[in-house]
Amino acid sequence: MLFKTVLILHILSGFTGLLLGTVVLIRKKGDRLHKKIGLIFTIAMVSTGLCAFYLSYVHPNLFLFIVGVFTIYLTISGFRMIQLKKAHLGQKPQLGDALLTIAMLICSVIFYYIGIRYILAKQVFGIVFLLFGTASLRLCYTEYKAYTGKVTDALYGLKNHIGRMTGAYIAAFTAFIVVNNTFLPDVIAWSLPGIIGGFFISRSIQKLKSSTKNI
Repeated sequence: MLFKTVLILHILSGFTGLLLGTVVLIRKKGDRLHKKIGLIFTIAMVSTGLCAFYLSYVHPNLFLFIVGVFTIYLTISGFRMIQLKKAHLGQKPQLGDALLTIAMLICSVIFYYIGIRYILAKQVFGIVFLLFGTASLRLCYTEYKAYTGKVTDALYGLKNHIGRMTGAYIAAFTAFIVVNNTFLPDVIAWSLPGIIGGFFISRSIQKLKSSTKNI
C-alpha cells in the first residue's frame, strides 16, 4: 500500500514539475508569478526525487536512484543560487549548501566507479555514468569557487540558478523519456535530453549576458 501511494505521489509530482517547468521556460522571468510557480516547481521536484529514493530502494533500480540524486541536487542548489547574488563580493554559501555539495561530490565518485566498471565489462552504458560523473564534478567545482571567494562574475548566482533549475527540468524529462522509450538505444535516451538541454541553457545564459551589457 505504501509503495503504491509513493508511486502515485512520484508520478503526480513529476507531472507537476514538467508542466510548471515548461511554463517557466516559455514565459517572462523574474516577476511575482515566476517566483510563485518556481517555488511550487521546486517542491514538486524535491518530492519527485525523494519518492525516487524510496521506490529505487524497495525495488532496486539504479536509473531511478540517479534521477533522484540529480533532481534533488539541481533543484535545491538552483533554488539556493538565486540567494547568492553577492557571491562576487565575498558572500559565502551556508552550511546546508556545503553538505549538499559534499553529497554530490561523493555521488560523482560513485558514478565514475560504476562507469569504469561498466566500460571494463565492455558495456556501452558505462559512458552515461561517466558523463553524469563529469557533470557532477563540474557543478561541485562551480560551488567550490564560491566557498573559496574566487567568484568574480556578478551574474554567478543568476546564471547558476537558470542552469540548475533547467537541469532539474531536464532530469525529469530524461526520466519520462527513458521510462517510455521503445525505440532509442538506452545510451541515447539517457544522454540526448541533457545534450539538447545543455544547448538551451548556454543560449539562455548568453542572452542574459547580452541583456546585462545593454543596461
